[in-house]
Amino acid sequence: MTQDIRTQLGLRPVINVSGTMTSLGASIVVPEAVDAITRVLSQFVEMGALHRRASTAIAELTGAEAGFITASCSAAISLAVAAAITGDNLWAIEQLPDTGSLKNEVLIQSGHMVSYGAPVEQAIRMAGGKVVPVGQATSAYAYQLAGAITERTVAAVFVVSHHVVDYAQIPLKTFAEVCHARGVKVIVDAASEYDLRKFLADGADVVLYSGHKFLGGPTSGICAGDKEFVRNIYLQNRGIGRGMKIGKEGIVGVIAALEGWKLRDHDGIRARERKALDLWVEALQGRPGVSATIVPDPTDNPLDRLKVDIDPETARITAWDMASALAAGDRPVIVRDHEAEHGHFFLDPCNLHPDEEAIVAERLIEELDRALRSNEVIFTPLAERWLAQEAAILKWLD
Repeated sequence: MTQDIRTQLGLRPVINVSGTMTSLGASIVVPEAVDAITRVLSQFVEMGALHRRASTAIAELTGAEAGFITASCSAAISLAVAAAITGDNLWAIEQLPDTGSLKNEVLIQSGHMVSYGAPVEQAIRMAGGKVVPVGQATSAYAYQLAGAITERTVAAVFVVSHHVVDYAQIPLKTFAEVCHARGVKVIVDAASEYDLRKFLADGADVVLYSGHKFLGGPTSGICAGDKEFVRNIYLQNRGIGRGMKIGKEGIVGVIAALEGWKLRDHDGIRARERKALDLWVEALQGRPGVSATIVPDPTDNPLDRLKVDIDPETARITAWDMASALAAGDRPVIVRDHEAEHGHFFLDPCNLHPDEEAIVAERLIEELDRALRSNEVIFTPLAERWLAQEAAILKWLD
């Protein structure tokens, strides 16, 4: 049996029930991509020709006119904004992020100004874009979008994510109609979305996906959209895109993942995920202070997660302390805890290896039993937890 490379490198053998999170390596790369990457690593290719081949693969799957692959979806945001600013002006491409007299205002709804590990607006600024918020965090209207468009407006970014405010935002179709009426390009960040066609159908000029999330490719960002716009994104490799370039192995791996997507047994995958969810529901049934509910994905991806609500007075532990306990020890389980302050966390089965769902169930019971034996409720003040998380960022090499 091949030794787990994590053990060989001295890394913790974590089980990921958080989802397609970059901080955990995003996803399990599909066998087709692993094979393609291995076969190209020792070969030379003409990169321009390889990018054209990738464009064909992206267009076939998404219905776009053309496609391009870069280092990540974050890089794709910067390059798409850059392309909107420079067009095919090679001199301007070399000047970025200095935009000079070029149009550089980029609109984004305030409720979409989120962090995916870094602020989305920083990806816009990196390209020389001037961020112009639209509306307020809790509401945005078409008249506010129309009113924000000036003679300096060059693009608008629309974010599809579980992080964004999920009410009182401008729908994409309306967003695109308002922008296109004034000649403004619409860039959709759909990094972790299953549907590879609906955002173009709803009016996006270019849609950006992560190749390394649900597609199961290597770390990458996919741009799909209008042929001229995509060509201008590709041209950014002569400027700021040089530091965001992707290698031959990444491009070949994404092509293989895209082609594999068409043949994937999506129903079979959902059935395996449901089996894990049902196991966890059964394991948590009747546990003091614990309520487990299967819930749909908030952005309409065809998948479910388990929402685990914790009553600390009865369970003797808070949701966030439970998440921390699961992540510790010899069998670390990383849950989706971005809303833990509301008393719950989620278990996402999409990145499980065979039989790991049973280990997750065991760890849940183990930590819940440990908490019940506690003389006091295990309660870390949230302010302390957040400060500890900040401090941990700065201790990376300690």
